[in-house]
Amino acid sequence: MANIDEYGGGQHTPDVLVVTTNDVPGYKVDRIIGEVFGLTVRSRNIGSQIGAGLKSLAGGELRGLTKTLVESRNQAMDRLIEQARARGGNAILMMRFDVTEADGNGTEICAYGTAAVISPNG
Repeated sequence: MANIDEYGGGQHTPDVLVVTTNDVPGYKVDRIIGEVFGLTVRSRNIGSQIGAGLKSLAGGELRGLTKTLVESRNQAMDRLIEQARARGGNAILMMRFDVTEADGNGTEICAYGTAAVISPNG
């Protein structure tokens, strides 16, 4: 079995909670800070492109490209979290990813959401 960090992602920082929902059960939103985003652009590696081309002939997962995309998304998430933290937030609500082709030379990965300050109910 592969290392989960190589082929998956998710919450790595306990001080900034990242959710894809409008609210967090058990918490109240004290203050909305505003939109934050983290961005990375990755160029294509000629070796991985050749390997992916050969693999696509036989079928199956393109593990090298999967790993690169996971690393890129995690980097975008790290930058997103840093933006929220720098603006005084401890949560990011409605987090989403956007992935687009960047001028035919690479891939742009953007993680975005709404930075907020939350606190436990009660």
